[in-house]
Amino acid sequence: MGQIKRFEEIEAWKEARILANRIYELSDMGSFSKDFGLRDQMRRAVVSILSNIAEGFERGGDKEFFQFSCSGPWTLDFGP
Repeated sequence: MGQIKRFEEIEAWKEARILANRIYELSDMGSFSKDFGLRDQMRRAVVSILSNIAEGFERGGDKEFFQFSCSGPWTLDFGP
């Protein structure tokens, strides 16, 4: 595998994008769609995951990428 040139190539970003799409789908359903506060908070959180990965990548270094990947109230699961 060669060097990653774009953040869209990062596997964690791809998985986060799938998660974001699913959160948006689920948050449009039933009573969840009527709880605007919860719906919007969930959507902002999942967009934050994508943004942190992209921002960390754009910083250029492994140390900074890891720092941005681990910032926020969530943790990326790098396990098998």
